[in-house]
Amino acid sequence: MAAVPRFLIVDGYPKASRDEFNHVGMRLAWELYRDMLLTYLPDAEYDVWLSSDPGTVSPASNKLEKYAGVLWPGCNITIYHHDDPRVIAHLDLAQRAYEVGVPQFGTCWGIQLAVVAAGGEVKANPKGREMGIGRKIRLTEAGRVHPMYEGKPAVFDGFVSHDDEVTKLPPCATLLAGNDFSEVQAVSVTYKRGTFWGIQYHPEYDVHEMARLIVAREERLTQQGFFRDHDDMAAYVDKLEALHAQPDLKSLRWQLGIDDTILSAPVRQREFINWLDKLVLPCAGLPPRKI
Repeated sequence: MAAVPRFLIVDGYPKASRDEFNHVGMRLAWELYRDMLLTYLPDAEYDVWLSSDPGTVSPASNKLEKYAGVLWPGCNITIYHHDDPRVIAHLDLAQRAYEVGVPQFGTCWGIQLAVVAAGGEVKANPKGREMGIGRKIRLTEAGRVHPMYEGKPAVFDGFVSHDDEVTKLPPCATLLAGNDFSEVQAVSVTYKRGTFWGIQYHPEYDVHEMARLIVAREERLTQQGFFRDHDDMAAYVDKLEALHAQPDLKSLRWQLGIDDTILSAPVRQREFINWLDKLVLPCAGLPPRKI
């Protein structure tokens, strides 16, 4: 492994979805992961695979094994649509990463990919969409002692946006966290030669990015009953943006029910930090981060 770690970031959003994010002023999924990565490893290098674009080709296994880690942001394709060529391509890459032993980390779509690639199951959540802030995510007994959660509160909130959920874990997976909406909010999967830490929520988001995502999803969220109409949505987004600008403002923190597990990046992103410190850098034979 090179002295400077190199990562593969897999952004599965189709171009139309990326254009929609650009239109509302939201960073793309791969950009959110790039920014999170460079916050904690400023010298890291990375490649981006826009994996749902027509004609795109995934890295060969002999190139894949040279990466320090594979990063899986959220994605709006559905993993149980097994005849979708995009799903097949993603599963193939995740399985080959398991085979060559490259550490993987993923959110939302990432946890679903981690589980299905190792023999588990994902289905549509009968409760519908979990959106905005996932409340009272609780560590399991295994989660309380797992290195991914070192330094994390035992109960916390997280940014969420998903219709599907993990319904069956493979034998090689350990359940680390869940809440009342989705029993599986975090897993560690050790399969073949590799380990994948997956979480259903989005530490790469901040309050501003969640506000922009809500704007992008306005029509769908209104139809699903999250907002009465456009003005209702706009008023909520305005509060989120105001809190992003003034994160210590007590009135907005109280009205929105948002605490430091959402607002403090080192708390919100503790799982990713631990993945770097406890899995990636040791596996690559690299020195600890300078903190």
